[in-house]
Amino acid sequence: MKLKTQSIPNDTMTAKDFRRIALSLEGAEKGSHMGAADFRVGGRIFATLAAEKEGYGNLMLTPEMQADFVRESPDIFIPIKGGWGRMGATHVRLAKANKDVLTGALQAAWKLRVEKNSKTGRKRSSRTQ
Repeated sequence: MKLKTQSIPNDTMTAKDFRRIALSLEGAEKGSHMGAADFRVGGRIFATLAAEKEGYGNLMLTPEMQADFVRESPDIFIPIKGGWGRMGATHVRLAKANKDVLTGALQAAWKLRVEKNSKTGRKRSSRTQ
């Protein structure tokens, strides 16, 4: 007789985890935009917690990257409504994500921002606001 093994669910993520992982990325800094925490590299935003109260973190992706994330895990990733979403801004449902998924998603958004910064000549800068 085979015993059923109970699978141990991966820990779900929180806004605190989102902050910690985002800030662990090279050159990442915490900022604020319209009263919400944001995460920047080279002075430009790659992720936010603008929808933290709804249980979401937000990623700044390309529309193509967004489509891939949503296709792979529609229970975790959702396009943000409106124009921002059409440009690639994507919610990540923190309670549905595990550490590996969230880390990979934040790394993708961070890497995209680093690449965009290098194309525009934008390097590390301190905020002057």
